[in-house]
Amino acid sequence: EVQLVESGGGLVQTGGSLRISCEHSGFGFEFYGIGWVRQAPGKAREGIAAIVLVHNITYYEDSVKGRFTISSDIAKRTVYLQMNSLKPADTAIYYCTRFLAKREWPHVHYDTWGQGTQVTVAS
Repeated sequence: EVQLVESGGGLVQTGGSLRISCEHSGFGFEFYGIGWVRQAPGKAREGIAAIVLVHNITYYEDSVKGRFTISSDIAKRTVYLQMNSLKPADTAIYYCTRFLAKREWPHVHYDTWGQGTQVTVAS
């Protein structure tokens, strides 16, 4: 069974940092990537970062570029999202997702989602 389990969300002050994690299991990762998708209250979901697991190719949405870093530890089957210089606009539920790395991100289909972890940035 494919599973994605997020952890590490919480409350942080503006300008602070937070690292969230996604432990993935139940699939051969050679052909897949892991993406982070967030959903703020009243807004649509948006993909913000992704990594192709075997090649460590990373992608970022413009609003997080230079502030967020996605990384992968294959041995631990865990993907991390290090978030620095956080803003209230980053407040959202952050979902870990899986995609088949056949097309370049963000033109991918997410076929598995984690339960999400709440990140709240206080002003």
